[in-house]
Amino acid sequence: MNFTRWSARLPRTQRRIAARADRGARRPKPAAAAGGGSVPAARGESADPAGRGEPPAAAPSDAAPPAAVPTLDGLSAHDLLGQVPALVAVVYGPEHRIAYLNDTYVGLFGSRTPGTPAGQALPELRELGLLPLMDQVLRSGKPRTVKSRRVPAGGPATTPGPRQEGAAPGPGRSRHGYYTFTCSPIEMTAPKAIAPAQAADDRAAEADLDGTPVDGTPVDGSPVDGSPVVGSIREGVVRKAVAVPDAVATETVAADTGPATEPVRGVLVFGADVTDQVESAERLRASERLQREAAVTLQRSLLPQGLEQPDDLRVAATYQPGGTDAAVGGDWYDVITLGAGRTALVIGDVMGRGVRAAAVMGQLRTAVRAYARLDLPPHEVLQLLDGLAAEIDPHQIATCVYAVHDPNENRLVYASAGHLPILVRDPDGTVRRASEPTGPPLGTGGWLHTTGSVPLGPGASAVLYTDGLVERRDKDIYDGVAALERVFAGATGSPQVMCDRLIRALGITAEHDDDVAVLVLQHPARTGHDAELFHNAALELLGGVEAAPRARAFASGVLASWRFPMELRDLGVLAASELVANSLQHGTPPMRLRLRRTDRRLIIEVTDGDEHLPRRRRAEPVDEAGRGISIVATIASSWGSRRTPGGGKAVWCEFALPAG
Repeated sequence: MNFTRWSARLPRTQRRIAARADRGARRPKPAAAAGGGSVPAARGESADPAGRGEPPAAAPSDAAPPAAVPTLDGLSAHDLLGQVPALVAVVYGPEHRIAYLNDTYVGLFGSRTPGTPAGQALPELRELGLLPLMDQVLRSGKPRTVKSRRVPAGGPATTPGPRQEGAAPGPGRSRHGYYTFTCSPIEMTAPKAIAPAQAADDRAAEADLDGTPVDGTPVDGSPVDGSPVVGSIREGVVRKAVAVPDAVATETVAADTGPATEPVRGVLVFGADVTDQVESAERLRASERLQREAAVTLQRSLLPQGLEQPDDLRVAATYQPGGTDAAVGGDWYDVITLGAGRTALVIGDVMGRGVRAAAVMGQLRTAVRAYARLDLPPHEVLQLLDGLAAEIDPHQIATCVYAVHDPNENRLVYASAGHLPILVRDPDGTVRRASEPTGPPLGTGGWLHTTGSVPLGPGASAVLYTDGLVERRDKDIYDGVAALERVFAGATGSPQVMCDRLIRALGITAEHDDDVAVLVLQHPARTGHDAELFHNAALELLGGVEAAPRARAFASGVLASWRFPMELRDLGVLAASELVANSLQHGTPPMRLRLRRTDRRLIIEVTDGDEHLPRRRRAEPVDEAGRGISIVATIASSWGSRRTPGGGKAVWCEFALPAG
């Protein structure tokens, strides 16, 4: 931006009159010859394209002359910048001395004495961090911008330090404001020096006309401060009290305009008020923050407040929502004890973000727990979830893994609906993926899921996780799974320690762009005293009704060897007798009685080849059968039944062991 063309030579109306007179004197006169123009319109003629010799059409007498185009030649820098509804300050020289402040700036921060260094007279620029920026602009010659700088309420009243002499305070702001400042390099013309007496006469003429001194300078005979910018403004002043004809004014301008010295480099500071935009952005951020906090609260309330701890597994899980710029997703996990020592482990991820995804997640998690109570195979649980997900929201899909651990089989049986593979680490540190085929995500409908299995013996560990743990925008997701395998192979400690190590090793921070759920389970290898608390015993039930007394004798001997109290032994023998009798009457071979103890419970289970599950019913007084399951349900802590994978069923009951 160059202010040379805006250099003031005459004040106000006389300056514009002189400029118009000068342009009129220099404008060339149009040729009046009849044939002087080569274009017919320039000669007042019209063309005769047909060549019929017809006279040209006469121009209408009432045609309006072309409108004159306004020019900016008579607009001074003061007129232009003084009307801008923004903060404007012009400084010059390496010390950034004040050359000009517009009315908006003065109204906010107060007036300042021209020629004073900005570091002393404009403390607000120092507090806003603009002085170093102005140095950079002056050195590089390139504009610089800082956004949304806060101006406190009260304006200059809040700025420390002494005020410059002769500087009047401004009213300031009634509330905090924000401004975006742009510092642009400019060049100003340094005018020739004029005599002090002439300058005083010029200022007196201006003061006599409107009663106010020009640019705030005192009307006396004191010499000017010698600043180039102030001098250029003052030297063009003429006496307003004297009538000056146009021609004389033109000559005066030409006479006063002497050879200019080297241009003076300065900086134009322009501050645009962006308070409304900043406050709107803050309100939007506050609203988004409240929505995110509500979604996080909903998400955490729908997750398990405390994981169930199975007898044979050690389990830990962690959930970390995405960073502040990321909306909460629909990741979830759960651990469900199914009875007879079996445990279901679930992890899933609802596609999408926000409260809606969290709400869908909560419905799916509740449904999983309900379906798990039916003790169905994993693929059947996912089939039921698939239909439910389509009913909840036809446009929403979710991935899920449902796995069941059976300590009697030392295997992890699972089904996957479009989820990432389970990783299993053997006791020797080898990590394997559960590579069985997976079905489509939940909510797609019309697909059949399948069940796979992977060994999980004593000393082995497994990890279930969501895509936020391994997915990165610049890498393939299976590269992340491979990285997780390497980290999981070397992770040791308790399940909770392993969760934390996996999170840290894969670079998950509080600013991560996706939420993360991790579920780690361990099947510990028990030795010493712990091994004495876990026992198994099984009996094949061969023959007919004579198998019942053998089963009672077997149960009595095993429970006695496990040193259970007499009352618990009697209840265990009674429950085993009723379950065996029910299987002999309603089931088919092969039949087996299994007794199992853990550190917290006694489990009695009978399996046979029939798939019809028993139901508890009220027996009539005259009925001779139908009371066995009712007796078991009454004396045991819990009971249940399920279908076995190879066909048949298993009926079981549990007794809680006394503490100590």
